[in-house]
Amino acid sequence: MTSSRIRKLALVAAGISILSSCVIPDDTSRVAKEDATTAAARKEMVGLSESDVRMCAGFPTATADAGPSGQIWTYQRTVQRGNLSIAMPTMAVGAIPAVGGSLNVAPGGYCNTQIRMEGGHVAEVTYAGDNNLPNSIDALCVSTVDACVAYARQRSHKATAVSR
Repeated sequence: MTSSRIRKLALVAAGISILSSCVIPDDTSRVAKEDATTAAARKEMVGLSESDVRMCAGFPTATADAGPSGQIWTYQRTVQRGNLSIAMPTMAVGAIPAVGGSLNVAPGGYCNTQIRMEGGHVAEVTYAGDNNLPNSIDALCVSTVDACVAYARQRSHKATAVSR
């Protein structure tokens, strides 16, 4: 081979290696942080009444009797969005093994926001589903609880202002 062919081959191999390192793993829980709004909802929504939750999140998609623990309200949300998929064809060049791969950016998913009610008030908020984004855990659940976090903060601010 001539040196220019070797350089071109090395450049192609380097480019493919760089692109293949951009693939986002399915489980990012070790490197991603929980979304700030969903984390705040776990704390700030506790104590809201059933009617408060209906005001800020709407009516639940499903409810389940949890016995002595009260009820569990579920808010289901499916996110379908246009995403970018890039596929690299598999290719083998001479002694270099076959290299290929794909990159999927901003895929859709779903979130089940689950709120446990005890004595007519929120006792616990948690999330289930395929609800993570590459850099943020529970991020697809934000739109379910963001209004409730703002509602809880507003009520807390009003209570603080009245007690002064």
